[in-house]
Amino acid sequence: SSMPQHSIEVDVRPIPSRDKHPAIFQAFANLTSGQSMLLVNDHDPKPLRYQLAAEHPDTFDWAYEAEGPEVWKVRISRR
Repeated sequence: SSMPQHSIEVDVRPIPSRDKHPAIFQAFANLTSGQSMLLVNDHDPKPLRYQLAAEHPDTFDWAYEAEGPEVWKVRISRR
């Protein structure tokens, strides 16, 4: 499958836990409408989804591309 253009990959596995959410929010803030980012993590980033929905309601779509057990990938698309 061809990857959509204007997509960035954000692998937060090497980032210290306390810095993960700020890094992801920064990446999300840099997206323009129609762009997406692929979040790569070592656990289900469900808490992030709730935080993103609380701070940026109705501005993104969330789709799992890989659901563990070792690697989780979520495509976060800016509406």
